[in-house]
Amino acid sequence: MPRLRRRNPVSGQKHRRIRRRLEAYRASRAGRIRRRLSPAAVPSFFTLMNLFSGFMAIIQTWDGNLQNAVWLIVLAGFFDVLDGMMARLTNGTSLFGVELDSLADIVSFGVAPSFAVYVFGLKDLGGLGLIVSSMPAVCGAVRLARFNLQFDGEKKDHFRGLPIPAQAAALMVLMLTIHDLEWFARFGPSGLSFLVPAVIVLSALMISTIPFDTIPRPSARYLRTHPRKALLYAIALVLLLVLQQIGLLVVMAAYLAIGVGRAAYTLVRDVYTVELDEPSSES
Repeated sequence: MPRLRRRNPVSGQKHRRIRRRLEAYRASRAGRIRRRLSPAAVPSFFTLMNLFSGFMAIIQTWDGNLQNAVWLIVLAGFFDVLDGMMARLTNGTSLFGVELDSLADIVSFGVAPSFAVYVFGLKDLGGLGLIVSSMPAVCGAVRLARFNLQFDGEKKDHFRGLPIPAQAAALMVLMLTIHDLEWFARFGPSGLSFLVPAVIVLSALMISTIPFDTIPRPSARYLRTHPRKALLYAIALVLLLVLQQIGLLVVMAAYLAIGVGRAAYTLVRDVYTVELDEPSSES
Protein backbone atom coordinates (compact mmCIF):
# COMPACT_ATOMS: atom_id res chain seq x y z
CA MET A 1 0.00 0.00 0.00
CA PRO A 2 1.25 3.52 -0.78
CA ARG A 3 2.29 5.45 2.23
CA LEU A 4 0.18 8.52 3.12
CA ARG A 5 2.22 11.65 3.51
CA ARG A 6 1.54 13.56 6.66
CA ARG A 7 0.96 17.28 6.48
CA ASN A 8 3.38 19.45 8.33
CA PRO A 9 1.25 21.52 10.77
CA VAL A 10 3.89 24.25 10.92
CA SER A 11 3.87 24.63 7.11
CA GLY A 12 0.07 24.80 7.06
CA GLN A 13 0.05 27.54 9.65
CA LYS A 14 2.60 29.54 7.62
CA HIS A 15 0.45 29.23 4.50
CA ARG A 16 -2.63 30.39 6.37
CA ARG A 17 -0.76 33.36 7.86
CA ILE A 18 0.56 34.36 4.44
CA ARG A 19 -2.91 34.07 2.91
CA ARG A 20 -4.44 36.20 5.68
CA ARG A 21 -1.71 38.81 5.27
CA LEU A 22 -2.31 38.96 1.49
CA GLU A 23 -6.06 39.35 2.02
CA ALA A 24 -5.50 42.09 4.59
CA TYR A 25 -3.06 43.84 2.26
CA ARG A 26 -5.54 43.72 -0.64
CA ALA A 27 -8.32 45.08 1.58
CA SER A 28 -6.21 47.95 2.89
CA ARG A 29 -4.86 48.70 -0.59
CA ALA A 30 -8.37 48.75 -2.09
CA GLY A 31 -9.53 51.11 0.66
CA ARG A 32 -6.64 53.51 0.04
CA ILE A 33 -7.18 53.49 -3.73
CA ARG A 34 -10.90 54.06 -3.26
CA ARG A 35 -10.33 56.99 -0.90
CA ARG A 36 -7.69 58.50 -3.16
CA LEU A 37 -9.41 58.18 -6.54
CA SER A 38 -13.12 58.44 -5.86
CA PRO A 39 -13.41 62.29 -5.94
CA ALA A 40 -11.39 62.63 -9.16
CA ALA A 41 -12.46 59.45 -10.96
CA VAL A 42 -15.51 60.88 -12.74
CA PRO A 43 -13.97 64.16 -14.02
CA SER A 44 -10.79 62.30 -15.03
CA PHE A 45 -12.89 59.90 -17.10
CA PHE A 46 -14.36 62.81 -19.08
CA THR A 47 -10.89 64.33 -19.44
CA LEU A 48 -9.61 61.09 -20.96
CA MET A 49 -12.61 60.99 -23.29
CA ASN A 50 -11.63 64.51 -24.35
CA LEU A 51 -8.13 63.23 -25.14
CA PHE A 52 -9.50 60.20 -26.99
CA SER A 53 -11.76 62.42 -29.11
CA GLY A 54 -8.77 64.58 -30.04
CA PHE A 55 -6.78 61.48 -31.01
CA MET A 56 -9.67 60.28 -33.18
CA ALA A 57 -9.82 63.73 -34.82
CA ILE A 58 -6.16 63.34 -35.81
CA ILE A 59 -6.92 59.90 -37.26
CA GLN A 60 -9.86 61.29 -39.25
CA THR A 61 -7.66 64.09 -40.57
CA TRP A 62 -5.08 61.52 -41.65
CA ASP A 63 -7.88 59.60 -43.44
CA GLY A 64 -8.96 62.77 -45.26
CA ASN A 65 -12.30 63.28 -43.52
CA LEU A 66 -12.44 66.92 -42.40
CA GLN A 67 -16.09 66.87 -41.34
CA ASN A 68 -15.59 63.99 -38.90
CA ALA A 69 -12.44 65.66 -37.54
CA VAL A 70 -14.33 68.90 -36.89
CA TRP A 71 -17.17 67.25 -34.99
CA LEU A 72 -14.77 65.08 -32.99
CA ILE A 73 -13.01 68.25 -31.82
CA VAL A 74 -16.42 69.71 -30.93
CA LEU A 75 -17.15 66.48 -29.02
CA ALA A 76 -13.83 66.90 -27.20
CA GLY A 77 -14.98 70.39 -26.19
CA PHE A 78 -18.22 68.89 -24.84
CA PHE A 79 -16.22 66.44 -22.70
CA ASP A 80 -13.99 69.33 -21.57
CA VAL A 81 -17.05 71.20 -20.28
CA LEU A 82 -18.35 68.06 -18.56
CA ASP A 83 -15.12 67.30 -16.72
CA GLY A 84 -15.12 70.81 -15.23
CA MET A 85 -18.73 70.48 -14.13
CA MET A 86 -18.15 67.03 -12.63
CA ALA A 87 -15.05 68.26 -10.78
CA ARG A 88 -17.08 71.00 -9.10
CA LEU A 89 -20.08 68.75 -8.38
CA THR A 90 -17.96 65.97 -6.84
CA ASN A 91 -15.44 68.34 -5.23
CA GLY A 92 -12.79 66.53 -7.25
CA THR A 93 -10.70 69.54 -8.28
CA SER A 94 -7.00 68.75 -7.83
CA LEU A 95 -3.60 69.60 -9.28
CA PHE A 96 -3.60 66.17 -10.93
CA GLY A 97 -6.89 66.99 -12.67
CA VAL A 98 -5.63 70.39 -13.80
CA GLU A 99 -2.46 68.90 -15.31
CA LEU A 100 -4.33 66.02 -16.96
CA ASP A 101 -6.87 68.45 -18.40
CA SER A 102 -4.10 70.60 -19.87
CA LEU A 103 -2.41 67.60 -21.48
CA ALA A 104 -5.71 66.51 -23.03
CA ASP A 105 -6.48 70.05 -24.22
CA ILE A 106 -3.15 70.52 -25.98
CA VAL A 107 -3.82 67.35 -27.99
CA SER A 108 -7.51 67.92 -28.77
CA PHE A 109 -7.48 71.70 -29.25
CA GLY A 110 -3.85 72.38 -30.16
CA VAL A 111 -2.23 69.52 -32.07
CA ALA A 112 -5.40 68.21 -33.76
CA PRO A 113 -6.46 71.62 -35.22
CA SER A 114 -2.87 72.42 -36.25
CA PHE A 115 -2.61 69.11 -38.10
CA ALA A 116 -6.01 69.64 -39.75
CA VAL A 117 -5.12 73.19 -40.85
CA TYR A 118 -1.88 71.93 -42.39
CA VAL A 119 -3.42 68.93 -44.19
CA PHE A 120 -6.58 70.62 -45.50
CA GLY A 121 -5.42 74.17 -46.02
CA LEU A 122 -1.78 75.17 -45.78
CA LYS A 123 0.44 72.29 -46.84
CA ASP A 124 0.76 73.76 -50.35
CA LEU A 125 2.39 76.90 -48.92
CA GLY A 126 5.61 75.13 -47.97
CA GLY A 127 7.54 76.54 -45.02
CA LEU A 128 5.07 79.38 -44.44
CA GLY A 129 2.17 76.93 -44.22
CA LEU A 130 4.11 74.76 -41.78
CA ILE A 131 4.92 77.68 -39.48
CA VAL A 132 1.40 79.13 -39.53
CA SER A 133 -0.15 75.68 -38.98
CA SER A 134 1.95 75.18 -35.85
CA MET A 135 0.64 78.36 -34.22
CA PRO A 136 -2.55 76.89 -32.65
CA ALA A 137 -0.47 74.19 -30.93
CA VAL A 138 2.36 76.52 -29.88
CA CYS A 139 0.18 79.40 -28.64
CA GLY A 140 -2.22 76.92 -27.07
CA ALA A 141 0.62 75.41 -25.03
CA VAL A 142 1.63 78.89 -23.82
CA ARG A 143 -2.00 79.66 -22.99
CA LEU A 144 -2.42 76.48 -20.92
CA ALA A 145 0.90 76.95 -19.10
CA ARG A 146 -0.10 80.48 -18.12
CA PHE A 147 -3.51 79.27 -16.96
CA ASN A 148 -1.96 76.56 -14.77
CA LEU A 149 0.37 79.06 -13.11
CA GLN A 150 -2.52 81.42 -12.33
CA PHE A 151 -5.04 78.77 -11.29
CA ASP A 152 -5.98 79.08 -7.61
CA GLY A 153 -8.69 76.42 -7.44
CA GLU A 154 -11.63 78.79 -7.95
CA LYS A 155 -13.67 79.15 -11.12
CA LYS A 156 -13.83 82.74 -12.34
CA ASP A 157 -16.43 84.37 -14.58
CA HIS A 158 -13.92 85.05 -17.36
CA PHE A 159 -10.76 83.69 -18.96
CA ARG A 160 -7.65 85.72 -19.59
CA GLY A 161 -7.17 85.22 -23.31
CA LEU A 162 -9.25 83.15 -25.71
CA PRO A 163 -9.81 79.64 -24.31
CA ILE A 164 -8.07 77.00 -26.40
CA PRO A 165 -11.31 74.96 -26.96
CA ALA A 166 -13.03 78.08 -28.35
CA GLN A 167 -10.07 78.72 -30.67
CA ALA A 168 -10.20 75.14 -31.93
CA ALA A 169 -13.96 75.20 -32.51
CA ALA A 170 -13.82 78.55 -34.33
CA LEU A 171 -10.91 77.49 -36.53
CA MET A 172 -12.31 74.09 -37.45
CA VAL A 173 -15.84 75.26 -38.24
CA LEU A 174 -14.37 78.08 -40.33
CA MET A 175 -12.37 75.56 -42.35
CA LEU A 176 -15.42 73.35 -42.78
CA THR A 177 -17.47 76.32 -43.96
CA ILE A 178 -14.81 77.34 -46.48
CA HIS A 179 -14.83 73.83 -47.90
CA ASP A 180 -18.61 73.44 -48.02
CA LEU A 181 -20.00 76.77 -49.24
CA GLU A 182 -19.57 77.67 -52.90
CA TRP A 183 -19.67 81.44 -52.28
CA PHE A 184 -16.71 81.00 -49.94
CA ALA A 185 -14.64 79.15 -52.55
CA ARG A 186 -12.97 82.35 -53.76
CA PHE A 187 -11.16 82.53 -50.42
CA GLY A 188 -9.54 79.16 -51.23
CA PRO A 189 -8.46 77.15 -48.18
CA SER A 190 -4.90 77.01 -49.54
CA GLY A 191 -4.67 80.76 -50.17
CA LEU A 192 -3.27 83.56 -48.06
CA SER A 193 -6.37 85.76 -48.34
CA PHE A 194 -8.43 84.37 -45.48
CA LEU A 195 -7.25 81.22 -43.69
CA VAL A 196 -3.74 82.39 -42.78
CA PRO A 197 -4.91 85.65 -41.14
CA ALA A 198 -7.65 83.73 -39.32
CA VAL A 199 -5.15 81.25 -37.85
CA ILE A 200 -2.78 84.06 -36.80
CA VAL A 201 -5.53 86.14 -35.18
CA LEU A 202 -7.08 83.22 -33.28
CA SER A 203 -3.65 82.09 -32.06
CA ALA A 204 -2.75 85.62 -30.95
CA LEU A 205 -6.04 85.95 -29.06
CA MET A 206 -5.14 82.90 -26.97
CA ILE A 207 -1.99 84.52 -25.57
CA SER A 208 -3.58 87.96 -25.23
CA THR A 209 -4.98 89.39 -21.99
CA ILE A 210 -8.46 90.03 -23.42
CA PRO A 211 -11.12 88.64 -21.05
CA PHE A 212 -13.55 86.09 -22.50
CA ASP A 213 -16.60 84.77 -20.65
CA THR A 214 -16.57 81.29 -19.15
CA ILE A 215 -19.42 78.84 -19.67
CA PRO A 216 -21.46 79.04 -16.43
CA ARG A 217 -22.91 76.15 -14.50
CA PRO A 218 -26.69 76.24 -15.08
CA SER A 219 -28.54 77.03 -11.86
CA ALA A 220 -31.55 79.00 -10.65
CA ARG A 221 -29.25 81.49 -8.93
CA TYR A 222 -27.37 82.20 -12.17
CA LEU A 223 -30.66 82.72 -14.02
CA ARG A 224 -31.73 85.30 -11.43
CA THR A 225 -28.44 87.19 -11.29
CA HIS A 226 -27.54 87.07 -15.02
CA PRO A 227 -30.79 86.81 -16.99
CA ARG A 228 -29.38 88.34 -20.19
CA LYS A 229 -26.34 86.09 -20.30
CA ALA A 230 -28.52 83.07 -19.57
CA LEU A 231 -30.79 84.03 -22.48
CA LEU A 232 -27.78 84.38 -24.81
CA TYR A 233 -26.47 80.95 -23.83
CA ALA A 234 -29.93 79.45 -24.39
CA ILE A 235 -30.12 81.02 -27.87
CA ALA A 236 -26.63 79.69 -28.64
CA LEU A 237 -27.68 76.18 -27.61
CA VAL A 238 -30.77 76.35 -29.86
CA LEU A 239 -28.64 77.54 -32.80
CA LEU A 240 -26.22 74.65 -32.29
CA LEU A 241 -29.02 72.09 -32.17
CA VAL A 242 -31.01 73.48 -35.11
CA LEU A 243 -28.41 74.85 -37.52
CA GLN A 244 -25.44 72.69 -36.44
CA GLN A 245 -22.48 73.77 -38.61
CA ILE A 246 -23.80 77.26 -39.45
CA GLY A 247 -25.08 77.62 -35.91
CA LEU A 248 -21.64 76.83 -34.52
CA LEU A 249 -20.09 79.37 -36.89
CA VAL A 250 -22.55 82.07 -35.78
CA VAL A 251 -22.08 81.27 -32.08
CA MET A 252 -18.28 81.37 -32.31
CA ALA A 253 -18.33 84.61 -34.31
CA ALA A 254 -20.61 86.20 -31.69
CA TYR A 255 -18.42 84.94 -28.82
CA LEU A 256 -15.29 86.42 -30.40
CA ALA A 257 -17.03 89.68 -31.28
CA ILE A 258 -18.37 90.14 -27.74
CA GLY A 259 -14.97 89.51 -26.13
CA VAL A 260 -12.95 91.68 -28.51
CA GLY A 261 -15.61 94.41 -28.69
CA ARG A 262 -15.86 94.66 -24.91
CA ALA A 263 -12.08 94.86 -24.60
CA ALA A 264 -11.91 97.62 -27.25
CA TYR A 265 -14.69 99.58 -25.51
CA THR A 266 -12.93 99.27 -22.14
CA LEU A 267 -9.64 100.46 -23.65
CA VAL A 268 -11.21 103.50 -25.31
CA ARG A 269 -13.15 104.38 -22.16
CA ASP A 270 -10.04 104.15 -19.98
CA VAL A 271 -8.03 106.29 -22.40
CA TYR A 272 -10.64 109.05 -22.44
CA THR A 273 -11.29 109.01 -18.69
CA VAL A 274 -7.68 108.98 -17.51
CA GLU A 275 -6.70 112.13 -15.64
CA LEU A 276 -3.98 114.19 -17.25
CA ASP A 277 -1.31 115.90 -15.18
CA GLU A 278 -1.57 119.67 -15.35
CA PRO A 279 1.54 121.22 -16.93
CA SER A 280 3.51 123.19 -14.40
CA SER A 281 3.56 126.94 -15.14
CA GLU A 282 6.98 128.47 -15.42
CA SER A 283 7.51 131.72 -13.56
